Amino acid sequence: MLTVRALDQYYGGSHILRQLDFTVPTGEVTALLGRNGVGKTTLMRCLMGLVKVAKGSIQFMNKEISALPAHQRVKAGIGYVPQGREIFPRLTVEENLRMGLASLPAGTPIPEHIFQTFPVLWEMRQRRGGDLSGGQQQQLAIGRALASSPRLLILDEPTEGIQPSIIKDIERVIQQLASSGQMTILLVEQYYEFARSLAQHYLVMERGELVLRGEGAAMERDGVRARLSV
Repeated sequence: MLTVRALDQYYGGSHILRQLDFTVPTGEVTALLGRNGVGKTTLMRCLMGLVKVAKGSIQFMNKEISALPAHQRVKAGIGYVPQGREIFPRLTVEENLRMGLASLPAGTPIPEHIFQTFPVLWEMRQRRGGDLSGGQQQQLAIGRALASSPRLLILDEPTEGIQPSIIKDIERVIQQLASSGQMTILLVEQYYEFARSLAQHYLVMERGELVLRGEGAAMERDGVRARLSV
């Protein structure tokens, strides 16, 4: 589904991402783990075209997308839930969800399955996004990304600042999406237990490099938890 080869990125004179090579298998959950400041979010922004890649290749469904702008990557089938959610606080829940339809023909309705997946979004559809709790805003951000029915869903730290009950709801949703076999998920996380419960494959990043990778079932044996400790 997604193939990254020899990816480099710099900020000024700092080498942020260093020769990254990895694949995200179709229809499965791949977790990218690492402490704060190792380059995870920069990588996600490169994948989405929000930051121009300095060197390397990004292929989505066997097509090179390194030069595509962000909106064309969304149109190609990539959904993105950024770190910090980045909803539109002055727009209603319904209007936020409609923003996720921007790459589709005018008049496309909000898919019913979004409200079935997150019933609170239906109940609060006329409320402004900024009036929702952090957990509800995260559900809104995921719903917005799902509105375009992406083939690949990228989630950047969806548990950050979220209460435990909502984390469980988000875990359930990701499991449902993955089990359908119709969506590939790249999950960026620091929360080890959450990632381990979902990942079929894992990648660990340190200082802009991938230092460990393997099957999700082997995360404990491979010592992934120790790599995340401060």
